[in-house]
Amino acid sequence: MFHPFKDWNDEHVVKFYIRTVHLIIFIGVIACLISAGIYIIFRPDLSERKMEKSKTIGVSYMTMNNEFYKIINQQITYEARTKGDRIILRDPALSVQKQREQIEEMLNEGIDALILTPVEASELTDILMKAREKGVKIVVVDTELIDPTLADSTIVSDNYKAGSLIGRYYLQKHANGARVVLMTHDETISGKERIRGFCDVIKKNAKIKIVGKVPCEGQTEIATPALKKFIDKGHEFDSVFCLNDLAAVGAAYGLESRRLLHKVDLYGVDASPEAKAMIYDGEMQATSAQFPTEIGKKAAQTLYRLLEGREVLPKVYVNVELVDRRNVKKYRVDRWQ
Repeated sequence: MFHPFKDWNDEHVVKFYIRTVHLIIFIGVIACLISAGIYIIFRPDLSERKMEKSKTIGVSYMTMNNEFYKIINQQITYEARTKGDRIILRDPALSVQKQREQIEEMLNEGIDALILTPVEASELTDILMKAREKGVKIVVVDTELIDPTLADSTIVSDNYKAGSLIGRYYLQKHANGARVVLMTHDETISGKERIRGFCDVIKKNAKIKIVGKVPCEGQTEIATPALKKFIDKGHEFDSVFCLNDLAAVGAAYGLESRRLLHKVDLYGVDASPEAKAMIYDGEMQATSAQFPTEIGKKAAQTLYRLLEGREVLPKVYVNVELVDRRNVKKYRVDRWQ
């Protein structure tokens, strides 16, 4: 076998190996120093400079007592954290005054953008004008402002269609006439649009009468006693259309307490898990499905287009679909779609 050191004595071999090892160590040290220098020059900016470049996003839905808004917020929060940005979430709990104060606080904290679901469409004009003067980007979700130009973009379900889908279904089920109660929330444009869509369709049948409107703010705990009170006044009706499924669940409790749940048809908007379970069990007839995950994704995409200085659509509609007992399994009873 060939051996390069066959003519060398042992001392020469040892010295050769020592020099070789020293050379390798020296080259390794130089390589490490060069790598460290390159890292220092080109390393990701994880210091305070990066924090200065990150964005702060203020978020205010009308309430967090609704799984719908929690799902929307999950999508926005995920996108913000992916980009290293900060979320400030506040819950006005259906108080427009509290929402105004919280937006003011967020402006003082230096937010770059605001995700908003207004408690009342007409009561935030001055604070939103102040936000725009500060250069804050505004994305409205789920409902609209009375002055849509205050928002850079509005992301909503097609609320008029949601109501009209139920209206068309209702006409088929009540062709011979009916007496319907409306559970309303007139402070929100989304709620008003759903009611308007429903009423525009059912008025085609003169035998269908609206016997009353019951304000409920779209909340279960308000809808239940409100409908009980309406029933106790002696009003007679055979169906209830609710602006959302939280109100429909509240209406169901009220009807059940008066032994009317299986005598009165019940309709809503959302396709929440609770409403779909009621449809499956025959305690509710139909609802229009909203897609909060899709709304949240579109809101996040729009938000970051704005922050990047890119153009966005002033209004984006997310489609709605009718859910009844025939297709409820398609939408998964145990979760939002």
